[in-house]
Amino acid sequence: MKRILVAEDEQAIREFVVINLKRAGYEVCEAENGDQALEVYQQNDGDFDVAVLDIMMPGDHDGLSVCKELRKSNGTIGIILLTARTQEMDKVSGLMMGADDYVTKPFSPSELVARVDAIYRRVALAKNRTEENFKEELHSGEFALNLRSRTLLKGQRPIELTQVEFQIMEFFFSHPQEALDRSEILKHVWGEAYYGEEKIVDVNIRRLRMKVEDEPSNPKHIITVWGLGYKWEA
Repeated sequence: MKRILVAEDEQAIREFVVINLKRAGYEVCEAENGDQALEVYQQNDGDFDVAVLDIMMPGDHDGLSVCKELRKSNGTIGIILLTARTQEMDKVSGLMMGADDYVTKPFSPSELVARVDAIYRRVALAKNRTEENFKEELHSGEFALNLRSRTLLKGQRPIELTQVEFQIMEFFFSHPQEALDRSEILKHVWGEAYYGEEKIVDVNIRRLRMKVEDEPSNPKHIITVWGLGYKWEA
């Protein structure tokens, strides 16, 4: 069963989200604030594929702190933030903390379900790959990307990646020294039907540079191709 955690303090919006996700075939657990969301997550032993979190929630944990806690304990769960149009910095902060995507209010049922479906497919692919036989590692210079365990090594040092970061790295490793358009990266990682903006690519690249580069402000591996996108250099 496809399991999803929804945390939203506005009852009308939460019910709207829950109803549409259930219609789309998801088993949904809901929470009315961040504290309750973490409780529900722990009570279910973290057995969720996706979490949908409103950024602005009362209590000790807002959506950003819940996102941070979930990502700390689970590298594979898909995380989508619900944001207001005025929360531009919060969107970036959420992505930097490990969220995979954000949906801006107000949103249509089809948009939300499409975003959740895209994230779920990514999570399911990761799970399925652990059970299949295929080329296990991709190598590039001092880096080794393990496709089974979804891990990255830089020399002997492991680097933790989110699902989105892993897919970007896999795309880079499969196209070394090739200039990749932002739209190509967006399509490959987020899917053909993605509704969002290309800047989500830039935020994830910034986060990846902080993990793989010795000097993130002077990158040697993830190179900006001005006016186009990025390329990977070993």
